[in-house]
Amino acid sequence: MANNPPHRVQLAGSGRSFAVEPGETVLAAARRAGLALPYSCLSGNCGSCKGRLVEGVVEYPFNPPEALSAAEREAGEALLCQAVPASDLTVAIREVEAVAGIPIRQLAVKLVAKRLLCADVVELELRPGRGEALRWLPGQYLDILLPEGKRRAFSIANRPGDGDVLHLHVRRVSGGGFTQYVFDELAVGKVLRIEAPLGTFVPREGGDRPILLVAGGTGFAPIKALVEHWLVQGSTRPMHLYWGVRHVADLYLDALCRRWVEEHPLIRYTPVLSEADPLERHHYRSGPVHEAVLKDFPGLERFDVYMSGPPPMIEAGRRSFVAAGLPADRLYYDSFDYAPDVLAALIRARRAADAKEEDS
Repeated sequence: MANNPPHRVQLAGSGRSFAVEPGETVLAAARRAGLALPYSCLSGNCGSCKGRLVEGVVEYPFNPPEALSAAEREAGEALLCQAVPASDLTVAIREVEAVAGIPIRQLAVKLVAKRLLCADVVELELRPGRGEALRWLPGQYLDILLPEGKRRAFSIANRPGDGDVLHLHVRRVSGGGFTQYVFDELAVGKVLRIEAPLGTFVPREGGDRPILLVAGGTGFAPIKALVEHWLVQGSTRPMHLYWGVRHVADLYLDALCRRWVEEHPLIRYTPVLSEADPLERHHYRSGPVHEAVLKDFPGLERFDVYMSGPPPMIEAGRRSFVAAGLPADRLYYDSFDYAPDVLAALIRARRAADAKEEDS
């Protein structure tokens, strides 16, 4: 394979082109070439990096393109984070010019504060070293670099310009060794290495369309950064935030959302509980968060939608929102997926529990 020549990929919109080495994905090659194509989970599950093959053929030697339906694959759609060219390609995909000029860096940061936001979510406040201030856009994320090449991705929960610090919202994951370490051992003063900024879940400026913001769990973190950005910018676009969690105790910054509503007449806020108990159902909307959005707005033609949360929420919202009339190019989303090694550990634990249950 190493002796095979690289394939070339041309972007249909801008005419830019780049080389893809044998065995390299289209997205990895584009990022190496300094081009800003949309992406999020990098595992083929969210669909953020979906593009249309105008010419050429791709293969999926790493992970199957789970976020593509059979109809989408038949129509020539491809997931560029997993697609490896089998020929030269011409690809139609929207480029995210806003992030193109921001360098991705590795740097050391110190944990300067640690606050428990609710029973299973902690906020970390990280500060780069002197002279190491980081440039990023609201909605982007960072990777914490761990031994043996492992990484853990977390969205930056505050807007740029809010001091030099970076805020992260970390949820405790059963079977997730790093999040357990964060809760039980990580102490203020610890130095971590990060790579940032990453991702293309950033505000698309201009226009006057109303905005729907849909968060699931700690998917609230990048949504928070976006809202704070637009407020500081003095945006006059109406915004309606839907925050989906299991129970009311999981709304770890509910007071902040309600303060936004009190102080800014263009903001509305609807918390939605997916596993509400009878008492909670008397006071809160219940059910899947995307269904609450569609109940309030059956037609989405006039909106821009920003959505952040776990893959099942993203997939359900992506398909149902487009079916409700939302143009696909006005849907922006960030998928909070598990790191591969964490996912493998969770699967092993689930299988062990199932086997134990069968034996009992």
